[in-house]
Amino acid sequence: MGAGHNHGAPTTEAGAPGDHRARLWIAFGLTATIVIAQAIGSIVTGSLALLTDTAHAITDASGLLVALIAATLMLRPANPKRTWGFRRIEVIAALGQAALLLVVGTYAAVEGIRRLFEPPEVAAGEMLVFGIVGLAANVIAIVILSSSRGANFNMRAAFLEVINDALGSLGVIVAAIVIATTGFQQADAIAGLLIAGLIVPRAIILMRDTTRVLMEFTPAGLDLDEVRRHILELEHVTDVHDLHASTVATGLPTLTAHVVVEDECFTDGHAAEVLHEVRECVAGHFPVSIQHSTFQIETAHLTEDEPALVRHR
Repeated sequence: MGAGHNHGAPTTEAGAPGDHRARLWIAFGLTATIVIAQAIGSIVTGSLALLTDTAHAITDASGLLVALIAATLMLRPANPKRTWGFRRIEVIAALGQAALLLVVGTYAAVEGIRRLFEPPEVAAGEMLVFGIVGLAANVIAIVILSSSRGANFNMRAAFLEVINDALGSLGVIVAAIVIATTGFQQADAIAGLLIAGLIVPRAIILMRDTTRVLMEFTPAGLDLDEVRRHILELEHVTDVHDLHASTVATGLPTLTAHVVVEDECFTDGHAAEVLHEVRECVAGHFPVSIQHSTFQIETAHLTEDEPALVRHR
């Protein structure tokens, strides 16, 4: 006996994916423009900070393209072969973007340390111009993506990439001003290291969060021991086992469990009542509301017949 639900992707249900492709297209166009401008600028100026920011912008453009593809696939309906459709593609896309950010950040850190001791000559004036162009384009992209940054992992990753790139452009501008006014060439390497310091921690956090989803860890904020305690407090419930919770995609946590009830519940009509009460419990009693739940209502006799290898407390 289980809770009824729909695995499709209607746009009006809780946890359903929204269509953010228009914002992503605009952000992608702006970022692609930044890549071209800063690539030219890094060649002209020889700046590590600008080169790092260009590599970061390339990563951003690639990440936004992946985000666009993911946003399109997420809207495809479920079918018997893909019961969740492509809902989890947003998590995979975000993990890929985080990995790219980590690579760029690591490169910037290594090259920045090297250039601290061997600073090359940098054309500060041209570096400043290209930094301002990059920052202006990134600010526009930030404004476009800001309203949907919390929609899902995919949009969060896209917004994070643009924010990091804007901070990188700001670092380029500051380094250019320092070099132009003081002649301190190491400012370029320091800016590159600061950009790396901004990129790496955020990439690691995003990788951690997306990996939690892919590994089907319990959703953050949900205590399964507390869930078990609540269910056991319901009338006629004698045990709970095989209690599992995970996240399919942003806003779509799921929970399954075997709920053991008194034998007479299947003859006096209480089994259906228990199912209703358990569903209401997990949907409304905890910080994470589980709207998509599946429960197997059974007696102790049926529980004893289950193979020990498949039972899980």
